[in-house]
Amino acid sequence: MSGLLRSVWNEPRPPDPPSRVWRDWVLVGVLVPVAILEGVLRPDLPWRAVSVIVTVGLTPTLLWRRTRPLPMVAIVCGVTSLAPLLTDGVPLETYTMVYLLVVFYALFRWGSGREVAIGLTLMIVMVSLSLLFGRLTPGDMVGAFAVTSSAVALGGAFRYRAGARTRELEQIKLLERERLARDLHDTVAHHVSAMAIRAQAGIATSASRPDAATEALHVIEAEAARALDEMRAMVRLLRRDESAELEPGRRIADLEQLTGRGRSGPSVDVEISGDLGDLPPSVEAAIYRIAQESVTNARRHARHATRVEVRVTADDTSVRLRVSDDGDSGLIRPAASPGYGLIGMIERADLLGGTCEAGPDSDRGWTVTAVLPRTGAAT
Repeated sequence: MSGLLRSVWNEPRPPDPPSRVWRDWVLVGVLVPVAILEGVLRPDLPWRAVSVIVTVGLTPTLLWRRTRPLPMVAIVCGVTSLAPLLTDGVPLETYTMVYLLVVFYALFRWGSGREVAIGLTLMIVMVSLSLLFGRLTPGDMVGAFAVTSSAVALGGAFRYRAGARTRELEQIKLLERERLARDLHDTVAHHVSAMAIRAQAGIATSASRPDAATEALHVIEAEAARALDEMRAMVRLLRRDESAELEPGRRIADLEQLTGRGRSGPSVDVEISGDLGDLPPSVEAAIYRIAQESVTNARRHARHATRVEVRVTADDTSVRLRVSDDGDSGLIRPAASPGYGLIGMIERADLLGGTCEAGPDSDRGWTVTAVLPRTGAAT
């Protein structure tokens, strides 16, 4: 039990809480006139002036509810507990104060473990004092507890969901880093083996061919340079916080295999043009993976699509990929909430110094466009 309490107390705040946005200002701007109208239009509202002033005065807590959840809850609990001193013990009863549930929700969604524990204690003390001084009846307390518990449970549920997504992303990153580490080992081993073979050949033929050693040294130099370039690229990927599925071994020529993927769904047409020689393995693998993910998305999500076109072109500086389908653009997945696949495609391109964009066409279908530099330099 003590271990559970300690883990809750030490729970950190969720990373990157949203700061104030225009919707927060709109919410406050709407609540203020609503509270004033309630004070004017409700004839049964006791202590009208004090109730309206307190209700309006607490609305700014909504602006800091995510970045400073515990201080905002403390202000709410303190003000609502002390306000009855100005109303001869009569509790505040404006309907507009229901917005305080948003502040309680934010505490459990964005607060740390100790902030949640302290805030929950303050809330319990506030309710207990109201019950002790007769401001709340047991029936009212049950109703208040049920409503507040709903807001608290909602905040905890969204917190857990966000945490589960973060843990899933971290697991994906870890698995990808393990694969990149294995690829790094295979790449270095391949080039070192080639250098060793050339060195042995140079030594064996040096007596009969004096220039063999020089040729071997040139080959070894070229292999060492390529090994260092690929090793640096891999190490840069391993040091990045983001993950990218750059699986060496897949090449642009393998895109032809996509035409036969899946017996059902739209047909896939692949066209490759331009000079694709001497491309780094990471660039070829990235082009293949982005195309593969795009084709898979089209097969799964493009409604009424009959054809998917995959076009790869290359020039002296870059390689361009375009994947488009002819599905109903109004029924295809929205770009506003990208899933893991689209996020992964964008990250792959970014790691190699390129760009990747996806969205509906103006007339019909969905298009993914990626442009990668031939050098494959990570930014």
